[in-house]
Amino acid sequence: MDKLRAMELFQSIAQTRNFSETARRFGISATGVSRMITEIEEELKVKLLLRSTRQVALTESGQEYARQLDDILWRINELKDNITAISTAPQGALRVHSRMMFGLGVLPPLIAAFRKLYPAIHIELTLAEAPVDLRRSQVDIDFRISPPVEAGVKRRMLFQSDRHLVASPSYLAGKPALRMPEDLLAHDLLAYQLPGDIYVWHYQQPAQLREIAFKPRHASNNGIALLELARLGEGIALLDDYTVHNDIRQGRLLRVLSDYRISNKGFDEGMYATILDTPIIPAKIRLFLDFVAEHVAGPELRFAAHGKAAGLDATP
Repeated sequence: MDKLRAMELFQSIAQTRNFSETARRFGISATGVSRMITEIEEELKVKLLLRSTRQVALTESGQEYARQLDDILWRINELKDNITAISTAPQGALRVHSRMMFGLGVLPPLIAAFRKLYPAIHIELTLAEAPVDLRRSQVDIDFRISPPVEAGVKRRMLFQSDRHLVASPSYLAGKPALRMPEDLLAHDLLAYQLPGDIYVWHYQQPAQLREIAFKPRHASNNGIALLELARLGEGIALLDDYTVHNDIRQGRLLRVLSDYRISNKGFDEGMYATILDTPIIPAKIRLFLDFVAEHVAGPELRFAAHGKAAGLDATP
């Protein structure tokens, strides 16, 4: 018995409740379909179908068998596609989702340079602040700032990062001194919007985690907007270190309270490439992940990548 074909036949019957329709789908006789199903039942030593002249119904065992077959056959087809992709030249659409700051500040020059190496792969880049459901949205790679928590995915950490409190020299001129986090309450603060109406920044002291609740001068769900507001002298913003590195180096922004680690979420953030946990990683995904990691992974490269071409010549 061809077990894979038998499983596909049973899955079709579970969907159609019809032997004749399944026979037409697979180009065999209804008798042949019936014989294969009988062989499955004999091998499993359980009744899967209740048959009559008018209808076909699944037994309780048949329902459970059909439910598990859906996942098994999906994985077999996925494996087949992956093997085909490996055996041929990398090509086709690569669907990438990313946080806004990383997607705008880092990925475009990398995508342009990657295209020169693999012209048959075209990248569809979507930017949003919230993580995406990879399977439901049919996304190949999601670049996130926090480690994934859902089942069925795996991650590749490109780098860890800290958050820096930054403000423009014009804003800080004549403002109250900043010696400890509580001094922030005397300043205009620029906050990233999170669920709820309370704005809190957490900071670490030796063996102690404390927090400051505040009312922001401005708030936004977009880090680029907060960065621009800080440059314009509207207040103090809390942003990823690699996104403000060039502004600090060039004097457009100054870092304050540099002796403290401060975050609006947790202290394990950075950049994580998240993909579905499949037996084989398709070549186009693996190649792009390796290419991005080559140019941004690690504590130093992340500073060179943001807002620059990272030494890449992307001209055609």
